[in-house]
Amino acid sequence: METGKSIYRAADKSLICVFIILVLMGWFNIYAAVYDEMHQSIFDLSMRYGKQMLFISFAFVIALVVMLIDIRFFTQFSYVFYGISILGLLAVLVIGTEIAGNKSWIQLGGFSIQPSEFAKFATCLAFAKYVSSPEVNMKRVSSQIVASLWFLLPMILIMLQPDAGSALVYTAFVLVLYREGMSGNVLLMGGTAIILFVLTLVVNTYILLAVVGLLLLILLFYNKKNSKNIVMAIGLFILCCAFIFSVDYAFDQLGDHQKSRINVLLGKNPDLKGAGYNINQSKIAIGSGGLLGKGYLEGTQTKFNFVPEQSTDFIFCTIGEEWGLLGSTVVLCLFLFLVIRIIQLAERQRSDFARVYGYGVACILFFHVFVNIGMTIGLLPVIGIPLPFFSYGGSSLWSFTLLLFVFIKMDARRYV
Repeated sequence: METGKSIYRAADKSLICVFIILVLMGWFNIYAAVYDEMHQSIFDLSMRYGKQMLFISFAFVIALVVMLIDIRFFTQFSYVFYGISILGLLAVLVIGTEIAGNKSWIQLGGFSIQPSEFAKFATCLAFAKYVSSPEVNMKRVSSQIVASLWFLLPMILIMLQPDAGSALVYTAFVLVLYREGMSGNVLLMGGTAIILFVLTLVVNTYILLAVVGLLLLILLFYNKKNSKNIVMAIGLFILCCAFIFSVDYAFDQLGDHQKSRINVLLGKNPDLKGAGYNINQSKIAIGSGGLLGKGYLEGTQTKFNFVPEQSTDFIFCTIGEEWGLLGSTVVLCLFLFLVIRIIQLAERQRSDFARVYGYGVACILFFHVFVNIGMTIGLLPVIGIPLPFFSYGGSSLWSFTLLLFVFIKMDARRYV
């Protein structure tokens, strides 16, 4: 254990302050989202906001303990934490409790734990330890493939629950691989695949193939017309054809609710009373806030429960309705500062482990914020992941606290 005084002096105060601000803002928004005139005290333990107070209190304890523990405890036992998290994900499949259609929880008395949330922290540690190993060269494709297995394993186990939203979070580690030497062509191919997937669902297949062929011909026209480029263009066209014709099959393998959400997002099936209800009510709530919002506890969409899951996945609706565009912008700026500051600190780390871990934390937080807010404003399909430090729940709050404060401790340890 290290002395709290020396660690506090070395810790980055801006990250700690933003953490406290976001957590308290989240607590007050949960109070607004599920406000009940019969239970007006924000400390009422029978209500979600009272329980969130307990979760926040324990999160502060976690942060304090992390800051006092020697950072070598986390670096040396990274693989152990990862192994425990994998066992937890396997246990969920056997003894897990089903909530909202996902078998993602383990019931401990009157308390529920979601192992997939803590697996992000353990995966981030193990991934950082492998990538930063002296014998690993991340410019080699073989090393990149092995590094990918560290996050693909928990991703697959979470998909079996099935919890597609939590599983997709692990794709954020691809951005870390890019920072550590993976070719940008991989990201380009991934982005192209996503665009083709979406276009295949909304555009006639043969028209799309004609457009792809035309684009490849234009690229070939402006490059050297040697045999290598011609073969490459033909190969790319064949690959695009295979991908486009496989999209319908892949789409059919999704669950009915997942297909409905994608169709709603693409405008193929608005279904405002069914699959599109959440997104439609969410956009109404956020838009009704205007520039300055309706005022704290004055949100009509919030008060009358028009938006389901408003204290968890759709907590941003409360921000938009009661705080307006101005308040929403403040929240977004706080998250943006948090991610950018973590990246800045990651770049100045002396150890490769701390740098990779810092990028992992930043990418996970960015993915959560981007997807959560994107789905509440109708830009992305509803996949059900929490907004960091805002959404109700102990598992997500504690896992994000662990992620952040282990990195703050790593950064502080540079000066101790």
